[in-house]
Amino acid sequence: MDSMPVNWEALDTLIVDFAKSENLIEDSVTCSPSSSPSSSSYHQRLVIRQIRRSLEVGDIDTATDLLRVHAPFILDDHRFLFRLQKQKFIELLRRGTAEARDSAIDCLRTVLAPCALDAYPEAYEEFKHVLLAFIYDKDDPTSLVAHEWSERRRFDIAGLISSVLRAHMHAYDPLFAMALRYLISIHKGFCFRKGISSPISDLTLRLLLEERDSPATPQESLYEVPPFDEVDIQALAHAVELTRQGAIDSLRFAKGDLLQAFQNELCRMRLDDSMLDELVREYCIYRGIVDSGLASSSVSGIQPLSEPLKVNKLDPGFSSSRSCSLEVDCEINKHSDGESSISNAHMNNSPEINADMMGKGTDVEIRYSCEPTGNHDDCSTSETHGPENSRVLQRHRSHGTGERSKRKRWRGRYDKHDSVPDVQQELTATAATTSTNLLEERQGLVSSLDSIGNRENMYETLLVMKDLASRGMAAEVVAEVNRIDPEFFGQNPVLLFHLKQIEFLKLVSTGDHSGALRVACSHLGPLAANDPLLLKALKETLLALLRPNEDALGRCLPLHALATSLQVAIGRRLGIEEPQLMKMMRAMLYTHNEWFKIQMCKDRFEGLLKIDSLKEINSPLLSDAASKSNADASTNGSSQVTVSSSGRIVEDGSSPTQVSSGDVVCDENAILKVMEFLALPRADAIHLLAQYNGNAETVIQQIFT
Repeated sequence: MDSMPVNWEALDTLIVDFAKSENLIEDSVTCSPSSSPSSSSYHQRLVIRQIRRSLEVGDIDTATDLLRVHAPFILDDHRFLFRLQKQKFIELLRRGTAEARDSAIDCLRTVLAPCALDAYPEAYEEFKHVLLAFIYDKDDPTSLVAHEWSERRRFDIAGLISSVLRAHMHAYDPLFAMALRYLISIHKGFCFRKGISSPISDLTLRLLLEERDSPATPQESLYEVPPFDEVDIQALAHAVELTRQGAIDSLRFAKGDLLQAFQNELCRMRLDDSMLDELVREYCIYRGIVDSGLASSSVSGIQPLSEPLKVNKLDPGFSSSRSCSLEVDCEINKHSDGESSISNAHMNNSPEINADMMGKGTDVEIRYSCEPTGNHDDCSTSETHGPENSRVLQRHRSHGTGERSKRKRWRGRYDKHDSVPDVQQELTATAATTSTNLLEERQGLVSSLDSIGNRENMYETLLVMKDLASRGMAAEVVAEVNRIDPEFFGQNPVLLFHLKQIEFLKLVSTGDHSGALRVACSHLGPLAANDPLLLKALKETLLALLRPNEDALGRCLPLHALATSLQVAIGRRLGIEEPQLMKMMRAMLYTHNEWFKIQMCKDRFEGLLKIDSLKEINSPLLSDAASKSNADASTNGSSQVTVSSSGRIVEDGSSPTQVSSGDVVCDENAILKVMEFLALPRADAIHLLAQYNGNAETVIQQIFT
């Protein structure tokens, strides 16, 4: 399966927002949770989780007490009160004691029977049916109330109450968690439709659980004529895999707000929180967002999830450069007291800082006075400039050692500060378990400290080179890479070409045209001659000579994208795997693009979930970013944007949109009519219309006859 380039800086922003919203990270200096603008939303989500846990273990009284404090409207609604008390009745009988039986009878008389009279039309029949639990034991194979005895009922009511609380409190999950659910769902649908196997199925199957929370249905009649646009109904139904009636119910519960209904349905999908946290932590360490040190794993008594990185054996092609690798490790230890790091300017992923560094290609000249800006024939392994580059790198590492402490520290999902009044006992037991596990893991780590130190050094070296590349210090990057692996650029000529592009553009921006031309003649020309695909990029690069006053470096070359590509490629050579989340995002964004090509329309929800920003790769000079997403802002309106079979995006005005499928033009209203009457996906409706000259009535008649 193909993949597509990703705007990693946009993903960094989403993930940092997610980690802050879920209180997963803290400032390593203050050791206090990072401040978050959504702290109230986090507390609400925490309350909902505790209510869910109480219901799932059958502790109805605790859940009711929490609801009375935080969401009394639930208990005022007899639909929910009846379900809660019916489950409490079953849980009391489940205890099997005479005292519990008396309490169950009292519950019937005082609460359950009165609620059954006006909860909902079927409530009284359910009340009479549940009385059979007095006769049929929970283990009776002939029981007529086996469904009521099933512990699955606990999870059903827990999901229902959670759905209602989320919607009323607007306590939605962070955008990244919702986007992940949506992209995985589309990825699965695309692979199923195409009959292909997913390269990330081992991850998606474990991350997105099969079960969903029960939907929150409105109290009004379900048989009213829906006052909603059919476009909204179909968009919601196919986005989150609902029936048409389910989409109508969801819109009615959200009072016609399509985006709110969409978020309600997305949050019904369950994610494996522990696996999600592990994926996020691995990504944050790789990107330098959080500290990778072992000390960070023991903060607040939280058990380490796993090793920061998966390090494999070095590739066969790297054997010749192993001594270079060890030399770098020794120098890092020598100059940085066992640790090395990089400037935190890019690791905190501040949009302001990132934008500033992207646009200031010449600032490096001021801050790094040793950076070569003069004339030199060989910018990769020049003996003349090698010592200067080494001193710059050593200075960078020394400065980075202090900056490392400014990275975020991984905190974990829960600790004592996150508890609500009735959760403390459970969290205390969890803390005791994690402390025991932490002690065992520390004992197991003693024998492998040397290998861990080497891994840390390699990892920090990667971050140093990534930071240098993002600052536009191409000559230093080339020199450092050649010290680690002299054969690297021989196997990755495209990366060398782009680094030399940076060097060329910087020389042009400083007015050194002769030096720039030497770089072009010595490196860019020969590299383009060996790879014809680079010829166009070479021509566009040379155009910078005609516009010396423009910031060609910041305008044409996304340094952060190049830095990430360099980090991934060198990491593979060192045996350091890229995070699994990066593999997932490449595959899922590709299938998202392909899915909406099949649907011949634009995704109306990609703007809400920031999926469009993940595809915004402005890289006219980078060969791996040839395709750029055409992301428009009109995701909230009712007008449809459709894509023809040739891939051209057409947006409608006031008239219905038409979609071209082969030689047949399909009216948007005809597409919606076929989708509605035949309950078909959009792509299938267009395919049928193409067979019958775009006539919806003919299609429906043929199907029913």
